[in-house]
Amino acid sequence: MKTSWRAASLVATAASMLLLTTACGSDNSTTPASAAQNVGATAPAGGYGSTGTGTGTGTGTGTGTGTGTGTGNGYGADGNQNASSPAAAAPAGKLTVATNPDLGNVLTDGSGLTLYRFDKDTANPPKSNCAGDCATTWPPVPAGDATAGAGIDKALLGEVTRADGTKQLTIGGWPAYRYAKDVNAGDVNGQGVGGKWFALAPDGKKATLASLPGLSVRKDPKLGDIIVDKNGHTVYRFLKDKAWPKVVSNCTGPCLVKWPAVGEVGPNDTKGVQKKGLMGFTRPDNGQKQQTVNCWPIYTFSGDKAAGDTNGQGVGGTWYAVSPDGKPVGAPSS
Repeated sequence: MKTSWRAASLVATAASMLLLTTACGSDNSTTPASAAQNVGATAPAGGYGSTGTGTGTGTGTGTGTGTGTGTGNGYGADGNQNASSPAAAAPAGKLTVATNPDLGNVLTDGSGLTLYRFDKDTANPPKSNCAGDCATTWPPVPAGDATAGAGIDKALLGEVTRADGTKQLTIGGWPAYRYAKDVNAGDVNGQGVGGKWFALAPDGKKATLASLPGLSVRKDPKLGDIIVDKNGHTVYRFLKDKAWPKVVSNCTGPCLVKWPAVGEVGPNDTKGVQKKGLMGFTRPDNGQKQQTVNCWPIYTFSGDKAAGDTNGQGVGGTWYAVSPDGKPVGAPSS
């Protein structure tokens, strides 16, 4: 029995030494790449083009730890996610029209994010040429639940089947995308990128101020719905003018320099503006054709330097922006 006990003890001691030697030895060795497991990589918010790192469990006679790295362009926590298999994109929802001071009317999704088009795509027939890493930076907008909001012709909404079999929304034939660096509603960080990416106008064309009609409506954050001219400049009314029984402008001479009269606009060159009383009249002082809304003369303001400015609002207690029905916004008697 003593001999058996001693033999067993020697075997146990040898095994312990072997384990200790193996474990210490692993501290000075590099875990093979095949033994490293990438389990700790996490993509950043938005999940675009991140490099992940992680820790794994080494293999061999003893026990130990190893490290490994992985790269990925995916949306989840897997550092090895492939860019060609992104997670499902957010639905389009109810499309809306936003007015940008530099671009005019811009198409946005249900969350207010700007939609874009790509010059390398085609509209007739519709075809997307943005895939892989491109589709990670410019996520295609799904066609499934897209609906047309106010100011959008639903007949222009369509879809195109991408190479991966998914359905992408098209506007006027052009495939629609979001931009990864647009975080907040109204952002237009993708405008002009690479000279090939442009915000979409509601009709599928590139959004530009030139695409605005002679008179249209924009939603101002402080004033609400107000009328703007073809350049996106705010339109005003002068409380000293008259509309009935005869249209009279009491802004003449130096006043007209500061408050230029809006020229006559074609009857079909307006959008969102009340048609009643929408006409032009001839000014007796200079023979100019001036536009009216609800029979009231309208003007712009020389102090508005950029589209979207409202510096003329309330000036002298007599000048006010104009609502779509022709009323002066914020005027005491309105």
